[in-house]
Amino acid sequence: MIKSSTILSLLLVVFLATSCNNNKSLQKYLVETSGKEGFMTGDIPVSSLISPKTEVSEEVRETMNSVKKINMVFLAKTAENQAMYEAEKQTLKNIFTNKDYKSLGKMKAQGMNISVYYTGETDSLDEVIAFGYSNEVGVGVARLLGENMNPAKMLEMLNSITVDENNVKNIGNLFGK
Repeated sequence: MIKSSTILSLLLVVFLATSCNNNKSLQKYLVETSGKEGFMTGDIPVSSLISPKTEVSEEVRETMNSVKKINMVFLAKTAENQAMYEAEKQTLKNIFTNKDYKSLGKMKAQGMNISVYYTGETDSLDEVIAFGYSNEVGVGVARLLGENMNPAKMLEMLNSITVDENNVKNIGNLFGK
């Protein structure tokens, strides 16, 4: 007969092994990299980047208000941080294997590999995420946060807004581009 202490010990080990979650979330990654040497991070209010063109419908204003902010993290690649660049790129790739992140597509632009993901339902997005990396530039992620963002309404909104190009350029300058 097996001792009850042995059975309890086995049950405890199984419980601990199955309850430990080593999956890192994007939120945890953003928090961990904030202030970390070599990383450029920031939260950008969407209102500082876009404004409505003259008169827009109430529906467009509601859509604009559904978009809250953008979280950004970027690690510029240098000759000295090759190993760090590879590790961060792999960490982000692993995060996006989580089934909560649904792929919207992948592309290459100006030597950069870019993947776009979303969370939420197809008609009510919670976040849209762009993850990109390049051996010449570095690795980074930008997350657009909102509440019940409707993709169709967001496309309509894009035709009804003005993008503040100076603020966009200033953000680009932070990242060395």
